Amino acid sequence: MITAENIRYRTIDIDHLQIAPGITSVIGPNGSGKTTLLKLLAGIAVPDAGTILVDGIQPRNAEIGWVNEFPDRNILFGSVFEEIASPLRFRHLPCSEIEQRVELSMKSMGITYLAARPVQELSGGEKVLVALAAALISRPQVLVLDEYDSHLDANRAAEIVRIIRKSGIPTVIHCTQDCEAAASTDSTIFLETGKILHSGKPEDVFALLAGTAYYPLLW
Repeated sequence: MITAENIRYRTIDIDHLQIAPGITSVIGPNGSGKTTLLKLLAGIAVPDAGTILVDGIQPRNAEIGWVNEFPDRNILFGSVFEEIASPLRFRHLPCSEIEQRVELSMKSMGITYLAARPVQELSGGEKVLVALAAALISRPQVLVLDEYDSHLDANRAAEIVRIIRKSGIPTVIHCTQDCEAAASTDSTIFLETGKILHSGKPEDVFALLAGTAYYPLLW
């Protein structure tokens, strides 16, 4: 469970937020503070005021996976294999275990063919898949995804959601511009000018957004 109380940071002004286990989508206009909120929840940024806790501890002390909206900002190492292996190497796990887990991770993501490729030669979508594999491999408590799906087609994005659900990660927070994707998550947060206007089950949130650009076209 993630809880946020009296958060003040840049445009973010949130009195109370509670995110239960499952997949939560964050939607709202450009400039509404979605990425800033995700950075706070991931521990990348620290609020000027207020408290954020992940299962009772501060985000920076929790195991949190992060995927940036911009693929190149996710990359630290030269090859695909080393990029995916990096979280395990930082933990000083045995090489044999690292190799086995990286191979399994690449197989589940359907990117085994990229193993020896230099990361900088990949397409934007391929870089996102590598970043997701690296974020998933450490089996974090929380996975925070900032519009990763903007680089993938609808079928690939849907397949990634299935992989994430099978991964067993308790809490996933996904910022997206795809309201159809948001409608299939467990809960939805609608953010505007740094404030949470609506939060709850997708059917309840989108009922309040009927007639706007945020209502799913397929509904």
